[in-house]
Amino acid sequence: MDMERFKNIRNWLPFTVSLLFILLFVYAAISKLVDYENFRVQLGQSPLLTAYAHLVAWAVPALELIIAGMLFIPKLRLWGLYACFTMMVMFTAYIVIILNFTDNIPCSCGGVLEDLGWTEHIVFNVFFILLGVFSIFLSDNQLKKA
Repeated sequence: MDMERFKNIRNWLPFTVSLLFILLFVYAAISKLVDYENFRVQLGQSPLLTAYAHLVAWAVPALELIIAGMLFIPKLRLWGLYACFTMMVMFTAYIVIILNFTDNIPCSCGGVLEDLGWTEHIVFNVFFILLGVFSIFLSDNQLKKA
């Protein structure tokens, strides 16, 4: 692979991954807000989040929309990628904890993601975590060279 093509990948890949995260986070946030009552009830059924269900039901979609906005602004994109990575790791850790340590496993995901099985959901999340890490690495290296 010649160096010019590699430089182009370093430019467009973080941007493309940012667009994917924007779509994912905006879609997830809107799905949760449209079906807010169901989302809040499902969070209330979680043994880890029962006491905080009302707060989390507003905070998660709000954070998803804020992070999507950060990804849209070039100067905030790297911070947005870090935030995406963090949120996806937190979502994945939550799923793993719920699957391994509780009997009641409510799915508080929105939209199409609600139809995924738990294994598929973890694979989906890990895929996006890896995209985030790779994009952060490329973006961070690009900033260091600038």
